[in-house]
Amino acid sequence: MRLLHDARGGDESALEALFARYAGPLRRWASGRLPAWARDAADTQDLVQDVLLQTLKRIDSFEPRGDGAFQAYIRQALMNRIRDLLRRSNRRGVAAVLESGLPSDAPSPVEVAIGREVLDRYEQALQRLSPEDREAIIGRVELACTYEELAQAMGKPSADAARKAAQKALVRLAAEMKRDGRHPDAGR
Repeated sequence: MRLLHDARGGDESALEALFARYAGPLRRWASGRLPAWARDAADTQDLVQDVLLQTLKRIDSFEPRGDGAFQAYIRQALMNRIRDLLRRSNRRGVAAVLESGLPSDAPSPVEVAIGREVLDRYEQALQRLSPEDREAIIGRVELACTYEELAQAMGKPSADAARKAAQKALVRLAAEMKRDGRHPDAGR
């Protein structure tokens, strides 16, 4: 929180520290979210760098609303940029060379639909969790933070405390997702 406060006050070294703290984890998270055509390491790096720079330029207008708010804010900014890229790509289409007789490794339309449904359930369930649980899950699962990094980001006394918090948060997330997956008539 102190780093964020200093950055909002115009401290250049705090801005650089925020950039350094979030660039790597966001890059790892984004590479798993980008479609195959955009997974080039340079593209992912450029995308994350651009989103971080644009976000940090407007940091004085960001109002933190608790622990993990900035992490959620930049993650959402990155997700929005990825969605914009996907929309643009869908309008233009992706150039492809067809090879005859070879099966495709790409997911089938059914697999794509199921993946979107699961992702939607995940996002909805995540929003129903406490801010601390969201921060633990996003940090560990989506940003691939180590437990040491997670402890620092969440203000936990140790990596083990962060590990336990992340495990408990994942159990709660699974319960929320299971609840979403039930048919309205289930249990009657």
